[in-house]
Amino acid sequence: MQLTLSHRTIYRYQESVKYTAQTLRLTPRRDGGQRVLAWSIHAPGRRTEQVDAHGNITHLLTLEEPHREISILVAGAVEIAATEDIMRHAETLSPLAYLAPTALTAPDDEIAALARTHLEGRGPIRRRVYDLVAGVYERVQYRPGTTRVEDPAGAALARGEGVCQDQAHVLIACCRTAGIPARYVSGYLCSGAAEDGATASHAWVEVWLSDEKGWHGIDVTHREPAGQRHCRLAIGRDYLDAAPVRGMRRGGGQEVMDVSVTARACDSQ
Repeated sequence: MQLTLSHRTIYRYQESVKYTAQTLRLTPRRDGGQRVLAWSIHAPGRRTEQVDAHGNITHLLTLEEPHREISILVAGAVEIAATEDIMRHAETLSPLAYLAPTALTAPDDEIAALARTHLEGRGPIRRRVYDLVAGVYERVQYRPGTTRVEDPAGAALARGEGVCQDQAHVLIACCRTAGIPARYVSGYLCSGAAEDGATASHAWVEVWLSDEKGWHGIDVTHREPAGQRHCRLAIGRDYLDAAPVRGMRRGGGQEVMDVSVTARACDSQ
């Protein structure tokens, strides 16, 4: 499957901003069956490219002149192969790096109880994890606009609703509580027809299946494996490690952000 993607993010400020520094994780990964055919980034200021500890291609964007608006456009084409749903390629970090809790995935009593309900017992890890996915889906209903990026997994579970980020954090927290490495994935989901596919920024989870010796991607929001319509941008311990755009600024007052994502999907020849 080939996805042709375009993603524009515009920041507008009430007042002049004196200085901006942003980390961009807006370049698709080159693993997990993905092949980047073409990719470009258009943004003001200076950009420095590097690869972070998780293997994500990142760009540090800095603007040192006063500004009232920042427009970031990324576009290109990515081919996603119909490969086995287990990723076994060599990585810098051990799966054990994705066992430690973070501020956004710290377990509480409710997280631990949910994990015990669905993950205790015998049998293949995959089957037990998908049982947990059904439990998370039932307990955290998808509802846009009901969360903030700094809300931890426990808060989302207690609230009973959230977005894909919240569902991913709850699943990750439960898996780690049970000793199963799990990590956060940011990217794009092309969910419509091939000729005019509906596309959105999305988040899902990769779980380490020790009995299958590899990572398996799971879209909690749709209760299905991540497949050819899931384009991976970045992975990390939680949202903060994999956020497409994250940074700081001096000045500016109130901020308004406008995001648009479009894509076209077609079968690879």
